[in-house]
Amino acid sequence: MSDYFDDKDTSTPRHEPTHQPEPAPRAEPHLGDTRSQPRQEEAPAGSGLAHERRDERRYIRVSPTFEVRFDDGNRFRGLDLSQGGFAIESPRPMRQDARVRGSIAITTASGELLVPVSAQCRHSLALEGRGGAHHAGFEITDISPSHLELLRRVVRAHLAGRPLDVEQMVQGEDAQTPRKRRGTGSTPQAAARPPRPMGRYVALFIGFAVLAVVAAATAYRNFMLIEPNFAAVTAPRIDIRAPSPGILMAHELKAGDRVTRDEQLTRVKDVDLESDLILAEAAQRYNSQLIENLQENLDGANGGQVSLANSAEPGNGDAVSFETVSPDIARARIDQFETARDFQASRVTALQARQSQNEIYSPCDCLVAWALSSSDGTYINESEKIMTLMRTGDDEVMVEALVHMDDIDRIEPDQLAYLSLPNASGPISARVRSVALDIERQPRAGFPSWVRQQQNVASVLLVPEKPLPVESVGTPVDVRFTEQALLGATAEWIWQSGRRVVQQASQLFSGIGDNDTADTAG
Repeated sequence: MSDYFDDKDTSTPRHEPTHQPEPAPRAEPHLGDTRSQPRQEEAPAGSGLAHERRDERRYIRVSPTFEVRFDDGNRFRGLDLSQGGFAIESPRPMRQDARVRGSIAITTASGELLVPVSAQCRHSLALEGRGGAHHAGFEITDISPSHLELLRRVVRAHLAGRPLDVEQMVQGEDAQTPRKRRGTGSTPQAAARPPRPMGRYVALFIGFAVLAVVAAATAYRNFMLIEPNFAAVTAPRIDIRAPSPGILMAHELKAGDRVTRDEQLTRVKDVDLESDLILAEAAQRYNSQLIENLQENLDGANGGQVSLANSAEPGNGDAVSFETVSPDIARARIDQFETARDFQASRVTALQARQSQNEIYSPCDCLVAWALSSSDGTYINESEKIMTLMRTGDDEVMVEALVHMDDIDRIEPDQLAYLSLPNASGPISARVRSVALDIERQPRAGFPSWVRQQQNVASVLLVPEKPLPVESVGTPVDVRFTEQALLGATAEWIWQSGRRVVQQASQLFSGIGDNDTADTAG
């Protein structure tokens, strides 16, 4: 049985007069009760005020949710708590000066804090209206320094109005900052600040200088150099069209394929032309046979009558009849048949020539830019486009720019210009080859037809000093014409360098973003 309970309830205050003074309650100030705080002794003159620091508030009472667990297994609900002691609610009176050992279990948001302590009972008072419950106050007599610090943090957390959290109290910083005391002696001189390094100012000045140079180069490039309305990489274009109406025969060519000179591209099957050729050849053979038969009859008649056919056209729809004529008339008819045979022979030759044109061959070593599909027997009309070929020889891949009429007088042949391809590492120098007001003078591939509809522009062909890849035909480019070679080259080099830095930074950030996305997906 526990020996800290007092079976004789002497803690209940008596109401009859007595000369013994009532025991004074524990001299611990309650939170917000300024009257119960002990007065500080007056400091001697000239020494300054010795204010109480916040970390010296050892006896401020707080009321967290906790219970006290004695070593014998009894548990009591806690009423208030301070660094110097605690108060509990007991169903029985406690014996004064009773020594106990146990743990203070403080409830937090993530669990419980157990603070092992040894304490001594200082008073035990009955609680009015609580059915015999007693208020027992204990003073902590033994506690480890680490648990005392933990108890101090609990008190400070309640003073700061923060919820109890084990991680914040154990690992975090203190919620309240101690007040700075004013020293009684003379204020020490502040330590001299070390000199600021000049490197940062030099780097800052260099950064501003670089930005100023880039801004000046950009302004010169945009306002002083001539910029065309549109420019793209082009090459000479050859359009392959159908020589006659018919069915486009199968071919395996597609955009990007290379063809050599005199290589067969495809064939157009003209059914009407083939029918006319067959009929012409049949008429030629028919007339030849008539001439041969009439000559045999004439040789075998011995000056008598000769039988001959009355028509030289086998396909005119009339039935062939024979008649008997004299040898002179037969010889005249032979001449007519020979004339008809020669006409049919000429017609056969012409039809064969037309048919040979339906066999389409490559006119050069070219690159196929576009080809009409031949699937499902595509029918095409005469002069309909079948393919588009591009010449890709030396100095044939050039840049065509459309310059406004207001600026065309500032451009001359052999003038210097700078080209900027997308995703290129630097500018490409080029020279003006020709300036033409007729932009349709030479058909070129890679230039959209809707751009050529402008009427207030002129066509300028540029020959790059560095050969452009054939795959870039049709790619829009940025062109700048310069009248001052040195200034233009400097401005273009600075602008391209800044553009390259921006592109590399963008690629770097894009790569980092892609890696993060892949890691998240993985």
